[in-house]
Amino acid sequence: MQAWRVHRNGEPSEVMRLEETDRPTPDDGQVLIEVLAANVNFPDALLCRGQYQVRPPLPFTPGVEICGRTPDGRRVLATPALPNGGFAEYVVADEAALLPAPEDLDDAEAAALHIGYQTGWFGLHRRARLQAGETLLVHAAAGGVGSAAVQLGKAAGATVIGVVGGPEKARAARELGCDLVVDRRSENIVAAVKEATGGRGADVVYDPVGGDAYALSVKCIAFEGRVVVVGFASGVIPTPALNHALVKNYSIAGLHWGLYTTQDPAAVRACHDELTRLSAQGVIKPLISERVPQAGAAAAVQRVADGTSTGRIVVLPTGASR
Repeated sequence: MQAWRVHRNGEPSEVMRLEETDRPTPDDGQVLIEVLAANVNFPDALLCRGQYQVRPPLPFTPGVEICGRTPDGRRVLATPALPNGGFAEYVVADEAALLPAPEDLDDAEAAALHIGYQTGWFGLHRRARLQAGETLLVHAAAGGVGSAAVQLGKAAGATVIGVVGGPEKARAARELGCDLVVDRRSENIVAAVKEATGGRGADVVYDPVGGDAYALSVKCIAFEGRVVVVGFASGVIPTPALNHALVKNYSIAGLHWGLYTTQDPAAVRACHDELTRLSAQGVIKPLISERVPQAGAAAAVQRVADGTSTGRIVVLPTGASR
């Protein structure tokens, strides 16, 4: 089969190579899956760079989530077992962790209704306890992770303020349903949030960026607000001033969604059921900006790494139907 492999760490466009290799062999409790669509995530870039919390042995295939078909014909969502990731024609995954692909979504959309939306749901509902009528501030609102949080925030009845970088991403954020869009390149985030909230600030901040995004967020956080730390796409891990959290009376909540898959798998399945329901109602739908062939995977991962993509880029292996 064909698979993208990384033999040394570095930038995705430099270290990912499309090669012929053997199909992976399932261990006990695993199943071989034909890949129909593989969603590109920022962790794929971190894997290539050797900066992810999991460091598979070299060589490895990146690709942390797919929509695929099992030998018995089921269309499923899966997180492939590294080092044999999803940018390949076949993967293996744990049978017990497979989730049914929503019938109303095509393969590319289904592949994207997994980690990003699960992260958003757990972040907003389990960690931040977002309530209807509250104000939610979402950084990188037009990106893959942020766009999911925007849709889930609107579904929860929140007023959503989206922060983006540039006019194209601002348009995408408005189309996603943001009540207010702030372009960080030309607008003052803190002033815009305070003006929009009558000086109160944001009740919940969803931050997959870190760095300056975090620093600005805590300057416009509401009384008893909650900052959900999802990731550090900026490459800068902030160092919170806990005295500031004390005097302003806000909470900082970390979110590592992968822990739920081992610590509370029943919650993951319940979340998937809720996401499937919201998808069937048309309340949420992954924003797919590009569908690229297998040959374009390395360039796609690089665009996500560089922060130039909007929504999700999905890789469709040769022969995939949708």
